[in-house]
Amino acid sequence: MNKKIAVLLGGTSSEREISIKSGRAVLKSLLKSGFQAYPIDLQSYSIIQLKKETFDKAYIALHGKGGEDGSIQGVLEYLKIPYTGSGIMASSISIDKFRTKLLWKSIDLLTVPDIYITKKNKASLYFSERQKILELGLPILVKPNSQGSSIGITLVSSIEEIDSAIQKAFKYDDNILIEKFIEGKEYTVSILNNQVLPSIRISTKHYFYDYNAKYKSSSTQYFCPSGLNITQEKELKKIVISAWKILGCTGCGRIDVILDQENKFWLLEVNTIPGMTKRSLLPISAQEVGISFDELVLLILETSI
Repeated sequence: MNKKIAVLLGGTSSEREISIKSGRAVLKSLLKSGFQAYPIDLQSYSIIQLKKETFDKAYIALHGKGGEDGSIQGVLEYLKIPYTGSGIMASSISIDKFRTKLLWKSIDLLTVPDIYITKKNKASLYFSERQKILELGLPILVKPNSQGSSIGITLVSSIEEIDSAIQKAFKYDDNILIEKFIEGKEYTVSILNNQVLPSIRISTKHYFYDYNAKYKSSSTQYFCPSGLNITQEKELKKIVISAWKILGCTGCGRIDVILDQENKFWLLEVNTIPGMTKRSLLPISAQEVGISFDELVLLILETSI
């Protein structure tokens, strides 16, 4: 055993707080399992030092930009240090919601209709893009293109709210997505080493599963088993594994979907470094098939690249 593991956490993204919680939970578990595990906060630590300090592996518990986007993965490959999660290419594509959806569309998977806007073409919004937004129909979701944890997202129900929602999203990213809001039941499906774990149905009193519903609200409920019938569960697994493989993802991750009122599954987004906090969804799915939190951490470590 006695391997030296760097648990990469914190960082500088807007998801820093969640990352620290995930990293601490993973660290505690690795120490319990007998590893020499150390918390490495990349806000104040140069990743190049990992090689000098003879770490055997890196467990990535970073969320968002600078951790989930392929950049850290690239440095770790240069240093020849094995790491958890997806590789450089899959990570960089998966954090980009727009390009992820392009790949999904290429194999005929259902994705929510959207409009992609960059800061460069922001000026044209009041002409051609504005008409396209109206064609989507209200309500719509305005979100940063490369951001997780529902940060910077606004549900827009009237034309008057569009401009402020766009300005808010641009605070977090130079590119944003405006998506048609599909009413239905939200599900998330975890994947571990190409095995699709049981789906979870998310029930929230919020109008959609926003940041507060994810991390603060005590009324948010998670159902696993999700209540889908056998046929639906089978269909969802097929969709999810196709969505996972076309992106080239490896290790573990999570894909969010919504089931509309006509019983169609729509893909929303993928998360290549799922949270590992007490409220996180991957551990809930794993528990349903008899995998404890400590076993899950070890399985993720074993799938390292």
